Amino acid sequence: MSTSTEQLSDQLAATTLLRFATAGSVDDGKSTLVGRLLHDSKSVLADQLEAVEHASRSRGQEAPDLALLTDGLRAEREQGITIDVAYRYFATPRRRFILADTPGHVQYTRNMVTGASTAELAVVLVDARNGVVEQTRRHAAVAALLRVPHVVLAVNKMDLVDYREPVFAAIAEEFTAYASELGVPGWGSGGNPQENWCTAIPISALAGDNVVEPSANMDWYGGPTVLEHLETVPVSHDLTACHARFPVQYVIRPQTAEHPDYRGYAGQIAAGAFRVGERITVLPSGKTSTVTGIDALGESVDIAWAPQSVTIRLADDIDISRGDLLAPVGDAPATTQDIEATVCHVADRALSVGQRVLLKHTTRTVKAIVKEIPSRLTLDDLSQHPSPGQLVTNDIGRVVVRTAEPLALDAYADSRRTGSFLLIDPADGTTLAAGMAGESFATGKAVAAVDEEEGWDF
Repeated sequence: MSTSTEQLSDQLAATTLLRFATAGSVDDGKSTLVGRLLHDSKSVLADQLEAVEHASRSRGQEAPDLALLTDGLRAEREQGITIDVAYRYFATPRRRFILADTPGHVQYTRNMVTGASTAELAVVLVDARNGVVEQTRRHAAVAALLRVPHVVLAVNKMDLVDYREPVFAAIAEEFTAYASELGVPGWGSGGNPQENWCTAIPISALAGDNVVEPSANMDWYGGPTVLEHLETVPVSHDLTACHARFPVQYVIRPQTAEHPDYRGYAGQIAAGAFRVGERITVLPSGKTSTVTGIDALGESVDIAWAPQSVTIRLADDIDISRGDLLAPVGDAPATTQDIEATVCHVADRALSVGQRVLLKHTTRTVKAIVKEIPSRLTLDDLSQHPSPGQLVTNDIGRVVVRTAEPLALDAYADSRRTGSFLLIDPADGTTLAAGMAGESFATGKAVAAVDEEEGWDF
């Protein structure tokens, strides 16, 4: 390895990682923006660019269609739309990136939930000619609901409105006003977003204005380009500062001559850090023990932190199995069988009151039943429609779920990893909804209670 290559490797190893997702309405230019980012940051291999140029020429286009760098499915190329979430990795000297290019069609909003669930930043695109539309509000609401720490409002196609500042200013003001109504817990008093939660940038993804290089056509704008903002925005995904949580994935008992009494609990630390000698609680049983050893990559260590995959050994032989949760004594979540949450419904079939489902939380899957659906969110004015009876595709609503066994959930506002869950159809394994435990971002009007159904069997 050459010296320059070693220096580059060391430099990249020292940079932080930012996960971000793009979202917006149909034909707002999400894939073109991603393609422009990859192209102008020199993150496209020569053979990839050659393939895009060839595909563009075959479609009668003189310039390469950079959207093809992410729209890889045949149906996407034929229709000129994004259908599935496309993940891409690229890096600059200042930061490494994993991006998720999500669809804009309303029927694919559920894909945006997938892409934004692990993102630290969401880029919401708006066509400067159309302004803020329903799908823009939907994506802003999903980003707020999923507690995405930062949002970039990219006002695209400024070249088609003659780069006029008043057009950009009006769209930015409307979006900011809507964002301030979302009322995410942890924002400033009065429901105002925390400083720098939303950053508005006027761009032209097709022409490259303010994507990687500053635009010569918008001298009235003095803020960062999209890439500059992505490189400098604070990354607040330090899981080591969270409450320590360790979902058990597998129990290791070799029972060999070399390790006759070895008993370890393997999994990935979801949040926080664990230390040898620390007292822990096993949930949902509530039994306690002491960490006597931590094995990581075949070696014993004194401390391990998220998101490391390790094996933890305890002083006592406790009945522990897959799905149990280890947490420090005095800092363990409460267990419950009644879960109140906000869900994004992602399946084609409806979710109804009284429906039996499976609930998957970390490594634990239990039987459950939908006890109530108190409300469905109306995105236009963020009001709560009371007692809808069911949720259909792309709906966002409040649910109350009763589980057959106790679960140890954190509030999603405290931990995105251990406060989230999935509702699954027990008949065929289809994911029905993505859930966030605890209070939602919206503070709508009070909703009427739903009478409890008869025939609960747990």
